Amino acid sequence: MTAIIPFLKNLFPPSCHSRVALVGGTVRDMLTGSGGRDIDLVAALSHEELCGLGFRPVEPVSAAPIYFRHIPETGSLEVSRIDGMGRLGEDLLRRDFTVNAMAQSLDGTSIDPLHGAADVKKRLLRACSGSTFSGDPLRIFRAFRFEADGWRMTPDTAALIRNGSWAEPFRTLPAERFSGELLKALELRSPERFFQQMITFDLGEEFLPELFRMPQIPAGPREHHPEGDLLSHSIQVLQRVIPLSPDPLPRFCAFFHDLGKLATPPALYPRHHGHDHAGFPIAVELCSRLRLPATYRTALAWTNSLHTNANRWDQLRDSSQLNLAEQAIKAGIAEILPLISAADKPGGLPMAGWDTVVRVAGMNSGELGIARGVLETLPLRDRTPLLLQKRVAVLRELRTVSFEIFRV
Repeated sequence: MTAIIPFLKNLFPPSCHSRVALVGGTVRDMLTGSGGRDIDLVAALSHEELCGLGFRPVEPVSAAPIYFRHIPETGSLEVSRIDGMGRLGEDLLRRDFTVNAMAQSLDGTSIDPLHGAADVKKRLLRACSGSTFSGDPLRIFRAFRFEADGWRMTPDTAALIRNGSWAEPFRTLPAERFSGELLKALELRSPERFFQQMITFDLGEEFLPELFRMPQIPAGPREHHPEGDLLSHSIQVLQRVIPLSPDPLPRFCAFFHDLGKLATPPALYPRHHGHDHAGFPIAVELCSRLRLPATYRTALAWTNSLHTNANRWDQLRDSSQLNLAEQAIKAGIAEILPLISAADKPGGLPMAGWDTVVRVAGMNSGELGIARGVLETLPLRDRTPLLLQKRVAVLRELRTVSFEIFRV
């Protein structure tokens, strides 16, 4: 981020430097020394000037035009146009939090009307005004997302949330906007804080009713789940996956891997027989409601369905291990499933030999030593058993070779 000012000074001619300013999260990231994905700018430049510099205007349905330019070395530049730099202060005051209400022009002028730099040093999240959340209720979930990155709301900011009435605004808030904050939170250092704050403030049940049921449901028998409830268990599994992968998808699957336990009749508590299969449709419904990408829907559904067998990995026959690996490959969770299996219990161990089984499960007929054309001559019902038989033989051969190498 420290190199961005010289880069922008080269991109914009000197005559523009006093009329172009970095704003919002870009300035915040510069102060914290963290890397940002995109660069946000405000410019008192004309439409013609911006287009002449390679920016492309995009006109949202209910907002002023925004100008974009993508540069491979730095990412996307986003410019909001204002009529004059005298309007910049008004723009900053309308923003969500003081740490996002700062600007720095290319000529070196700093604009910080709400003392956001002081809040950045203390990692405090302070609302810009009393109407911060009523103006856009999504900012509540953005605050929870900041909490997942180590920021803490000031008491006054928390009071604005607690004292508001949000049921009706949330009903009209598009699910995609909520999901965007959720997925961003999952990439941060403490993503569990996002969910904990939803519970603490009792907000967001419109989007994630499953989350609010978790504290009332036992995770399982006490001898296996001393943590007690399903929410505590889900948080623990998520926390164990965090150091293993920065990707939000496995973290998402980790937190929601036990959705099937929501379907268990209370009379059967604390056990949850069949929760793996019960979780599949619940996962599909959750991801569909949140308008998440199909990759998330497929990954979560199959993680719920397969994780119980993954936890019994050492007890499975070779054929069952291969079937499990083949299903994981098709679902796109061959790398995710072993992470969640290891994280599902304290001190959980990796699935021994998983990579080898996955490799064999993905072999085609030629790699398995089946002569060309043989499968086509067999009835359809006989093809799958033959492939499985060959895969078991190859797997056992590879294990024997590995064992002999290890002995030597």
